[in-house]
This record gives sequence, C-alpha cells and structure tokens, in this order.
Amino acid sequence: MANRLANASSPYLRQHAGNPVDWLEWGGEASARARERDVPIFLSVGYASCHWCHVMAHESFEDREVAQRLNADFVAVKVDREERPDVDAVYMGAVQAMTGRGGWPMSVFLTPDGTPFFGGTYWPRDGRGQMPGFLQVLEAVTTAWREQRDQVLDSGRRLAARLDAQQQIAGLETVGADPSVADTAAASCVRMWDRRFGGFGGAPKFPQAMTIDFLLAHHLRTGDAETLAAATHSLEAMSRGGIYDHVAGGFARYSVDDWWLVPHFEKMLYDNALLLRALVHAWQVTGGERFRRIAVETADYLVAEMQHPRGGFFSSTDADSEGVEGKSFVWSDAEFREVVAEAGEDAEHFARFYGVTAHGNFEGANILHEPAARDEDDQVFAAALNRARAALYRRREQRVAPGLDDKVLTSWNALALGALAEAGAALGEARYLAEAQRCAAFLRDELIVDGRLHHTWSEGHGTSVAAFLEDVACLSQALLVLYEADGDPAWFAWAQSLAREAQERFADGDTGTYFATAHDAERLVTRPKDLWDNATPGGSSVMVDVHLRLAGLTADLAHHDDAERTLAAFSEQATHAPTGYGELLRGMERMASGPQEVAIVAPAPEAATELTTVYREVWRPGAVLAVGTPTVGGNGATVPLLADRALLQGAATAYVCRNFACDRPVTTPDDLRGLLARR
Repeated sequence: MANRLANASSPYLRQHAGNPVDWLEWGGEASARARERDVPIFLSVGYASCHWCHVMAHESFEDREVAQRLNADFVAVKVDREERPDVDAVYMGAVQAMTGRGGWPMSVFLTPDGTPFFGGTYWPRDGRGQMPGFLQVLEAVTTAWREQRDQVLDSGRRLAARLDAQQQIAGLETVGADPSVADTAAASCVRMWDRRFGGFGGAPKFPQAMTIDFLLAHHLRTGDAETLAAATHSLEAMSRGGIYDHVAGGFARYSVDDWWLVPHFEKMLYDNALLLRALVHAWQVTGGERFRRIAVETADYLVAEMQHPRGGFFSSTDADSEGVEGKSFVWSDAEFREVVAEAGEDAEHFARFYGVTAHGNFEGANILHEPAARDEDDQVFAAALNRARAALYRRREQRVAPGLDDKVLTSWNALALGALAEAGAALGEARYLAEAQRCAAFLRDELIVDGRLHHTWSEGHGTSVAAFLEDVACLSQALLVLYEADGDPAWFAWAQSLAREAQERFADGDTGTYFATAHDAERLVTRPKDLWDNATPGGSSVMVDVHLRLAGLTADLAHHDDAERTLAAFSEQATHAPTGYGELLRGMERMASGPQEVAIVAPAPEAATELTTVYREVWRPGAVLAVGTPTVGGNGATVPLLADRALLQGAATAYVCRNFACDRPVTTPDDLRGLLARR
C-alpha cells in the first residue's frame, strides 16, 4: 500500500512511495505528529541518483522489520536534498559536527521541534565489522529517548547553538578584497594538482570545474604557466578517462580512482553545465581543438538527453540500471567488437583506442576510455570514430536506461542556461544559444508564480518550494551571460530585478554574506548561509560575479561595493581552502582583471557580428559586453552602458572603456582587437 509520498512533487520521494515505512514529507504535520506521540523524528535525506541511498532503501526501508520499528517509535520523514537544500544544509552541518564527516544518504534523529541530537549517513540493516546496524541504531536511540531524555535534549540544545555559531564565521575577520588572495590561492591549487593524472587531490576525484575556471582566469591575468597547465591537464585527463561518456557525451559525477577510469556513473546537470563552461573557456584560452570538441559533445548531450521538450533541463540520471551500478554504460569485449564491426569499422583498431580487452577493467566488463590521446586534426579517423560511436549509441539505447530525475531546478537550469549561451556565442553555434533562450523562457513561464521565483518544478506537479539564494543568484548571472550573447535587454532587466531581490531578501546587512533562505522563508533550527562553493557555486560567490557585471553595465558603483564586501568576507577562508571557493576566486579574478566595458552599437543586430566575434576570440574574465542599437540623448538606453553611443559614419561602432573612461570609438575588427589588447 502506497504511503504519503505517492503524490510528492519530487521523483526521489515518489521512489519511496511503496516502502512499508510510513513516510511523511518535511513540514508541520511531521512535527505535530511527533509531539502528539512523544517520539523523535527520523529524517532521511537523499537524492534520486544516489547509489548508496538506493542501497539503504533496499536493505532497510523496504524491510518489514525495520519499517515496523520506524513506524512504532518514530515519525519518519523523507527529504530530497535537491528539492530542499536548506533542510539538507542545516542537518548536514549537524551530522558533520557530530561525526566529523557527511554524505548521503543522511540519517538524522530530531526532537519534535526539529532539533538534531544524533545522526550519521549510511547504516546497513545489520552490523558489519565496526559499523553498527540500522536496527541497533534505532534501538539505541529509542532507549535514550525514553530513559535519558534530559541528556538527549541538552545535547540537542548544545548542537543547535553550535550550528548557529557556525553561521557567523564568515565576515567577522576579513583580510580585504586583495588580488594577492587569488595569487596565493592559485599557488595552493597548483601544489594540490596531480601532475601525473590531473585533477586535485586523491580518490575519489571530483571534476572541480570551478577551480579549473578560476585557474584559467588567473593565467589570463598573470601569464602564470603552471595554473594554465593544471587547468588544461585536468580537463584533458577527465575527457580521456571513463568519467567521460565516450558514447553519448557528458561527464559522470566523480571517479573512484586517481586516474579518472571508473566513475560513479550518475550524471548531474550541474557538473555538465560547469564543465561545459570551463571547456569553452579552455578553448578560448588555448585554441585546443580537443576542448572545443568535448564542449560540443557535452552541450549536445545536455540538449539531447537532459532537456524537457519545452526547454527546461532535468536534474540527473542514475548510476544504476536494473539494480546494477553502471550496467547501462559498460561493454563486454565481444559486444563492443560486434557493434563496431557491424558499423563497417575496424573493431580491433577501436578496441585498442578505447582500451577494450577480453578481461575488462570494471568487474569483467569495459568502461570506454582513451588510453592515448587522439590526433584532433585527423579528419579521416574522426569520421570513422563518429560512425562507431553512433553504432554504439544505437545499441546502448536498446538497454534499460538509468533512472531519470525529471524535476527542474531553477539554480541548476541557470547554470546550464549560462553555459549554453556562452558556448553558443563563443563557438559560433547558434543552436546552443537558441536552447539557452528556450530555457530562460521556460523558467520565466513555469517557475514564477504570483510574481515569485520558485526553486523546483516537475511535470504534473508544477512548482514547489520558494526560491533560495542559489536560484536568484545563479539565474541573475545566467541572464547577464545570455544578454551578452544575444543582446536582448529583457534578460538584462530581469537580471537586475533578481540582483535587487538578493540584496533585499537574502543579504545579511552589510557583512557581505548571504543567507541561503529568504527573510520570510520557513524557519529551521538555524538559518543557513551560503558559506562556500560545494558541488555547485555558492550563492554568495555568484553574487560577486553578478554585482561586478552590473557595475560595468550600469556604472552603479554600489554594485562594486557589494561585491568587494563579499570578497573581503571570504578571502581568508579562500586562501586556506581554495578548491572550496572556486567560484568566489573566479569573481576575485573578474575584479582584478577589470572593469573593462565594451559597448557595441549597430544599425541592426547582424551588423554587429564582426565586432562581437572579435570580442569573443578570447575569454575576457574582467569584461562586460553591451550590444544594441544607438541611443543618443539622455537615459533612453535600457542598458546604461549603451547610453549616448552613436554610430560612426553609419557603421557598427565599438566603444572600449576601462573604469568608465573610454577610448576613441572604432568600427573595424582590427582596431577593436587592438583596443581590447591594451592593459
């Protein structure tokens, strides 16, 4: 019999609708029931593509004995961490404080008012070695609640006070928004760089796309060869490894080994959006064709496999299919050779190219990878490889596909929107820009209800959960990128309004820090702040980029002051843990490299193409671009940077300014290239 999750908006919650556990969603009903029954709340937090969440569900939440214990002694609450990042942040902080580590599935025991007093991550149903079994944990917590209530409540109060104190760390002691912070952080990242296999640190290895982007920006400002090498080596190594899907494109969540061979097979929208952005920038910086090719394949993957028909993007695909991790993605030696041969290609040659062997490299099967880098200029090989890939893709489409988490998250969609807009403009691929525009329109039409932006949408359920800072900040940033790509001032105006909302509803006064939840949002045991860049950019970090872009486009230096306060608030932490502040440090590079303001006016949009193409020949982390028709005489321009910009002799004209002081206007690509090259 289905429990109360059958009609949940979250696909992850609906996965648990058939459990014998009497699950409730997060909210007042759970607290009221716990108070009425005088029992604790058991909070289980996970997400749809989480492998160990599925394992714990199968071992424990589908087990009748476990369900009977939970139903008898607790009120059980299931939360999708992607739908409720605020709940996840608060209780992940509690678990980390209690155990020194965190992860998903997250399992936390709360008092009826939501105060945590005990928690952990995955527990097997029965004990293994030093790990207690979940049934033992339930018995111990039940006994403590009944017989040691005072100690339990006191422990919860002390933990809640500790969580409150942790939210005040940032902003208390600052070292200033000094570019030397970025230099120190870059040097630290280079020391962490794995010079043999790429990436930063050891296994499990995550892509660290924001760190890579920061290092590329740092190289552009300083000319430092080591930061460029760390960034490009890491991108190349990942694109050759099994973490990259060599059949369909796109990257898996992380690698379980040092050399990027064996991935944890789930694919996340945000990873691929952030890596697409970094790949485009790497191509702009180096001209390396590999980076362009992988960028194109990643963008094509997003559009082909992750996009809703109306333009939004789904959240993730699972690691498992038919209950087996990676089953959809791996190949036996025999099947691989059969498919390639049927496509009319040399099976032996491509088996060597993809590292396919009879004994395999993953549980007897093969994860495709690229042991030796290909020659990107060999067009004959490229054509043959594309035919082989197409045949492998068709065969893989006949398999049972991994589960799809089809909810649409505003913040993650914003990352994809911005990356596609930038890829479309930089690579000259109009189809990506069109998909970015469709995504923006989808968010405008579906995620705004009664004038308020929301965090999540799913087919048949509409919106649920009001927007968090990450939604407001990431969408504002993406719209500014989209405006630079297509010149539509409506995106600029929307971005401005979102930036105002961030300051009015999320900012913590003048500290430079932001709360993750709005001032009028549901009150949790503590109000979480965005204190660092985790798997996705922190809202505070994104607001640095937003404010600096708006400062350049509007000449309103209050935006610059807001950005500088945030950089100052987090500078000390960024020097100590730079890979946890990749987006913030990228904002630091924008401030250090700019501001450079470029205004291009033309009698018609297509007339500006030659000049905008010059602007996009390289990545300009400290610049902003405004494109439009000439507006002369006062404040008629929608985008202030365009105000009073006239055409020269009726031709498209570029104005290059630094700190709002402009060079002479120019009309030719060569003249613009020369002005942009000046420091």
